[in-house]
Amino acid sequence: MKAAVVTTAGERPVYTDFDRPSALEGHRLIEVTASALSHVTRSKAAGSHYSSTHAFPFVAGVDGTGRTEDGTRVYFFWPRAPFGAMAQTCLVPEANCVTLPAAIDEVGAAAIAIPGMSSWAALIQRARFVAGETVMINGATGTSGRLAVQIAKHLGAGQIIVTGRNQAALVSLEEAGADVAILLTDDDHALSHAAEAQFAAGVDVVLDYLWGSSARSLLIAAARATAEDRPVRFVQIGAISGAEIALPAAVLRSAPVTLLGSGIGSISLPRALHTMQQVFEATVVAGFRIDTAAVPLAAIGAHWDSADSARRTVFVPEC
Repeated sequence: MKAAVVTTAGERPVYTDFDRPSALEGHRLIEVTASALSHVTRSKAAGSHYSSTHAFPFVAGVDGTGRTEDGTRVYFFWPRAPFGAMAQTCLVPEANCVTLPAAIDEVGAAAIAIPGMSSWAALIQRARFVAGETVMINGATGTSGRLAVQIAKHLGAGQIIVTGRNQAALVSLEEAGADVAILLTDDDHALSHAAEAQFAAGVDVVLDYLWGSSARSLLIAAARATAEDRPVRFVQIGAISGAEIALPAAVLRSAPVTLLGSGIGSISLPRALHTMQQVFEATVVAGFRIDTAAVPLAAIGAHWDSADSARRTVFVPEC
């Protein structure tokens, strides 16, 4: 079969032949329809993700959509190695498959799955979000952050505050339902001033897709301005702006700020898959939208390194 094969850490996958998986008890053979290019997929292929095994060769892709042997449309997560999602066929533990609602298309489901799960799980599973609370989304102008705005609104957020570096994108988020927009610049003082005003007014949950300097500034602002009777749950989801920050210890001692993480490992796989099911069902009801570009899997070499934060690339295998 044809697949996107990784042979060495740090090298982009190559579209080539790979052995087709055989049937295995407790698993499903899935004819793949679509698989999205995610940060997890890229970092796992590079060998830098904490789940990487450094066993080569393997097929790239941690999740996707497709059809089982009996024709059931499913979303699947974490195929059995070395058979990743970016192939014509993959092998997936039966427990890692979620049946898709009839009203959702497979390319759209592949695009929305991981970013949808990231914000839904961060809010419900990690932050224990309650309808009516105020949610701040740091890094809301990318595909994951824009979807997080839609999900927070659907779940009943009383107010939504967004941050980002793209002024036009921030304006569009306000038009889509965000209440307050903060422009991220290299001026830490300006960001701290704007953030402190919001934390003084009351922020319950922060969803952080960036980490790096903006996350540090927001945490310090929260420590300075948060009232004792309104704790902040700061949920770290992505690290687009940097993997590490130098955070003063007093931030976590001087104010009611709880620092949490949300991702593979902090949420059990059964809970993550249940969250995926909730996201798909809510997508049908609420009409969540995410900009998507469907690309033939054969063109993976031309698209692997061209990550677009405003649009999700979804690879579609040829039959």
